[in-house]
Amino acid sequence: MGGKITVVGLGPGDPGMLSAAVLKILGKSRCIRLRTGIHPVVEWLAQKEINFETFDYIYREAGDFQEVYRRIAGEVMALGRKSDVVYAVPGHPMVAEESVELIMEAARGEGLEVGLVPGMSFLDALYAVLEINPSRGLHVIDGLRLGEQNPDPAVGTVITQAYSRLVLSDIKLSLMDIYPDDHPVTIVTAAGVPGEESVENCPLYELDRISRVNHLTSVYLPPLGREALLTGCRFPLDPLVEVLSRLRGEGGCPWDREQDHLSLRPYLLEEAYEVIDALDRQDMYNICEELGDLLLQIVFHSQIAGEGGHFGINDVIGAITEKMVRRHPHVFGSVKVENSREVLENWEAIKKKEKGEDAPRSIMEGLPGSLPSLIRAQKIQARAARVGFDWPSYEGALEKLYEELSEIREAVKSGSGSQMEDELGDVLFSVLNLSRLLNIDAEIALNRTISKFMQRFGYIEEKAAESGLEVNQCSLEQMDNWWEEVKKQKKV
Repeated sequence: MGGKITVVGLGPGDPGMLSAAVLKILGKSRCIRLRTGIHPVVEWLAQKEINFETFDYIYREAGDFQEVYRRIAGEVMALGRKSDVVYAVPGHPMVAEESVELIMEAARGEGLEVGLVPGMSFLDALYAVLEINPSRGLHVIDGLRLGEQNPDPAVGTVITQAYSRLVLSDIKLSLMDIYPDDHPVTIVTAAGVPGEESVENCPLYELDRISRVNHLTSVYLPPLGREALLTGCRFPLDPLVEVLSRLRGEGGCPWDREQDHLSLRPYLLEEAYEVIDALDRQDMYNICEELGDLLLQIVFHSQIAGEGGHFGINDVIGAITEKMVRRHPHVFGSVKVENSREVLENWEAIKKKEKGEDAPRSIMEGLPGSLPSLIRAQKIQARAARVGFDWPSYEGALEKLYEELSEIREAVKSGSGSQMEDELGDVLFSVLNLSRLLNIDAEIALNRTISKFMQRFGYIEEKAAESGLEVNQCSLEQMDNWWEEVKKQKKV
C-alpha cells in the first residue's frame, strides 16, 4: 500500500527559526532524507541526535541540476512506496524547490499521499534584511533560468541560485540587456543566519566582483523609477524575437528565410490597413489580433536587420522611447505649454534641432512619397497651415471648391485629358482642405461613404435576385428605384 511522504521546510538556516511542527516530525520519524547537508541548520540537527541521510552524493554524480532533482524525486518516491518518509529541504518546501514539485507530480500520478509542512523561507529573512514590503510587488526568478524568465523592472526582483561568480557573471550579462549598467543591486548571503549573514551593495556591472558568494547567496534589484523605465531600460520582446529567429534560422521556414526588407513591404502596408479597418469597426478582439500582426512585421524587419549586423528590436524600442521622452519636455521636463498647438510647434522645433546641419530647407521635406495620396495631401495642407498659409475659416475653402468645380466643368468641355486630370486633382485637393477646416477626417468620411455604398448596392443585388435576375440584366431605372428605396428605409 506504501506510506506517506512528508515534506518539511528547514527554514533559512537559524535553528531558532525551525517551527515546532517540523521539530516534532523530525524527532519522531525513522526515515529522514535531506536534499542537502550543506545548510547551517544541519549540524544542529546532528547535535540533537536526529538521524538522517542526505542526497549530496547525487550532486557529485549528476551532470546538471535537472538530473539532480529528477534523481532525488525518484529516490524519495521509491522510499514512499514502501513506508513513511520525511523529505527535508532548506527554507520553505514550495519556494525554489523543484525536487518537491517533481515529487508531488509523481505522487499524484501514483496515488501516494504527500503532506507539506511549511518552514520559514529565505525570502522571509530577505524581507527583513532588505526592509522591503513584498505586497508592493516582487518578482522571484531562478538565476539559472534567466533565458526563460525575464525580470519585471517595474517591481523589485529577487534572483536565486546565485551560488558562484560564474553564475553571477551570466546573471549580470543578462540583466544588463534590461537594466542600466549602473543600476544598484544588493547581494545577500545567508539571510537570517546569525554570524553568517552578509549584505553587499554594488552597481550591476560589478555584480560578479563581490567578496562573498555561496549556495545561500541571492541578488536583489530594486525597481526602476518611472524616468529610468522610460529612458534607461529595454523591454525585449524575447518570445516573438525567438520565434522569428527560429523561422529564419537553419532548419526554419523556407518562405520566411527567403524574405527581405523589400519583399515584406506589401505585408507591412496590408497589416497597417487591417489595423485601421479593425479600429473603424471598434472590434476590440480584432484590434488586438491585427496589432499583433502589425507587430510581427516590425519584429520581422528588425530580425532581418539584426542578421546583417545593423540593429535589433531592442534598438528600435530604445530609439523610439528616447525620442518620445525628448520630444515631450512639457511632460518629462520643465517646459510649459498651453495647448496642443504649442505642443506641435515644440515638436517641430525639437525635430529641427535634432537634425542639425541636415535640417530640411522646406517644411514639406521628409514626407514619404510612398504615402497614399489622400494621407499625403492632408499632411501637406497641415504643414502649410502651421506657418499661417491657410484659410481663416471653412467659408474660404468652400468658395475655393466651387471655383475648382467650375474650372473642371470648363476642362470637360475642352475635351483635354491632361487639363481634366489637373482640374480634377485640384477639386480633390480642395475637398480635403475643406474637410480639414471642418475638423472632419477625410479618410473616415470616405470609408463611411464606401460602406454606405456597398450596403445600398447589396440591397440592389438582393432585389434583383428576388426578381430572378442578375444585376447586369436590370435596367438603370430599376436599379435607381431600388437605390432610392433603400435610402428612404435608412432615413425612417
